[in-house]
Amino acid sequence: MSNTDFVLAVEGLTVSFDGFKAVNDLSFYVDENEIRVIIGPNGAGKTTVLDLICGRTKATEGSIKFRNKELTKMKEHDIVKAGVGRKFQTPSIYSDLTVFENLEISFPRGRSVFGALVFKRDEEVVNKVHEIANMIFLGDQLDRQAELLSHGQKQWLEIGMLLMQDPDLLMLDEPVAGMSVGERQQTAELLRSIIKDRSVIVIEHDMQFVAQIADKVTVLHQGKILAEGSVDKVKNDPKVIEVYLGH
Repeated sequence: MSNTDFVLAVEGLTVSFDGFKAVNDLSFYVDENEIRVIIGPNGAGKTTVLDLICGRTKATEGSIKFRNKELTKMKEHDIVKAGVGRKFQTPSIYSDLTVFENLEISFPRGRSVFGALVFKRDEEVVNKVHEIANMIFLGDQLDRQAELLSHGQKQWLEIGMLLMQDPDLLMLDEPVAGMSVGERQQTAELLRSIIKDRSVIVIEHDMQFVAQIADKVTVLHQGKILAEGSVDKVKNDPKVIEVYLGH
């Protein structure tokens, strides 16, 4: 396969902060409809990798190609427009709006001031809101104020807000942190249904959850790849056990 066949091709990616290489000559490739999980000890560079892909942090060297578009030169909002969605560790939902309004406001047309003025609550938007709400287990909560949702439901709502933008690549930073066992199970189902037409990168610590969702696991250590492969392969890798799983 040439690197043009991948949704995401990261090659030779390096970023230095004051001489410290947070990410060091990193290369990895994500396929269509793949869930890639990135694991590793704290300070391994996991969140920095997402920051680099979504344009929050600029690479010192290397290339990030998303559907053959070079992202390293693009601005953050242009990367979003190109089809990359990112969820951070803390949910950024509008707590005083309802679930419906949170989803509606995320529909791409309503983003600019002009867009918001001419934006009509038309059938397309309403249908999309209902479709996504059902997907994220909030179909019966549409009129509920977002601040009244449980922690897990807020996380789902934020994933839903990203899905309203229909990204080709969705990046989630510890999506099940603080969730109940049942909610984790549902989140695994949700991610499995999401990848029918997109790819997902997840940063996660919970190895049980990783085992439920991952097509492939990349283990980072000190900004480099320590191991990569299936969950079983990675879990049984002596280097990974020593550096990460042995704690």
